[in-house]
Amino acid sequence: MKAVVFEKFGEAPTIQTVPDPKPAADGVVIKVEATGLCRSDWHGWMGHDDDIRLPHVPGHELAGVVVAAGKRVTHWKAGDRVTVPFVGGCGHCFECTSGNHQVCEHQFQPGFTAWGSFAEYVAIDFADTNLVRLPEEMEFATAASLGCRFVTSFRAIVDQGRVKPGEWVAVHGCGGVGLSAIMIASAMGANVIAIDLTDEKLEFARKIGAVATINASTTPNVVKAVKQLTNGGVHMSMDALGHPTTSFNSISNLRRRGRHVQVGLMLGDHAKAAVPMSKIIAFELEILGSHGMQAYRYQAMMEMIRTGKLKPELLVGKKISLDEAPAALMAMGGFEGIGIGVVTKF
Repeated sequence: MKAVVFEKFGEAPTIQTVPDPKPAADGVVIKVEATGLCRSDWHGWMGHDDDIRLPHVPGHELAGVVVAAGKRVTHWKAGDRVTVPFVGGCGHCFECTSGNHQVCEHQFQPGFTAWGSFAEYVAIDFADTNLVRLPEEMEFATAASLGCRFVTSFRAIVDQGRVKPGEWVAVHGCGGVGLSAIMIASAMGANVIAIDLTDEKLEFARKIGAVATINASTTPNVVKAVKQLTNGGVHMSMDALGHPTTSFNSISNLRRRGRHVQVGLMLGDHAKAAVPMSKIIAFELEILGSHGMQAYRYQAMMEMIRTGKLKPELLVGKKISLDEAPAALMAMGGFEGIGIGVVTKF
């Protein structure tokens, strides 16, 4: 099969012909119809993830069709249209049996712990626990865009952030994660403030539900601006970018007993970013992480998509070919364009 491969961290990936994958006894092989371009893949290529072994095929936001299933797989067969969370649970550890597959002790992550979906085919382990059936009407590009950023934002807003109608929510960073969070929080009835460095992204944020925007490149004090808009601070705030500044601002712009959810990855030099601990204590703030979403939680999200309350297809950005993926991956060190880029041509 054709795949994007990098043999050294930080050096240009290439298109190579590699052996087709075979399913594990509890896994499947999926013909990839679409795979998203995500900054997490850039972090992996840069060497920020200890799970990656070289040479490596990146890619973790995927949708496609099952072409082969292992002997212990009981729920899936060739021809099934599926997607999968970027964190796959083993189904047997303490966290999985408590319903928290997204922090499985033995998790499987395509594109990180195993070769990923920047390829014509990808093998997925623990299929019965992790695969999600796709509605016939959902396009593969839309389904792939759910795989990391949208579902992570759904869990961050709904499950971790516990957003309620009428609350104020701040989203710091309007890339794929941030825009997803804005759409979801708005659908939950919250008043969302979008914060970014570019007017183009902020304008789009308003179109999908933000009631106010702040351009951090021209606003001297983002935290003060948020508090002025909300008469004291937001109930819930998310750092959707993953930077010491946005993380610090997200915590600082909370009102008393507010909830901060960290979604943007803090790796490399940013792994030990400072936090305003005195405010966390004095205001009794909650600091939470959000790491993907369990396959069984997709159903609630899918119902909101089916009824039109959520429209993830609006967030699908540029569609490219697999041959263009190496250059697109390397470019993700900078600020991404509007929406979620997706590989749709293999």
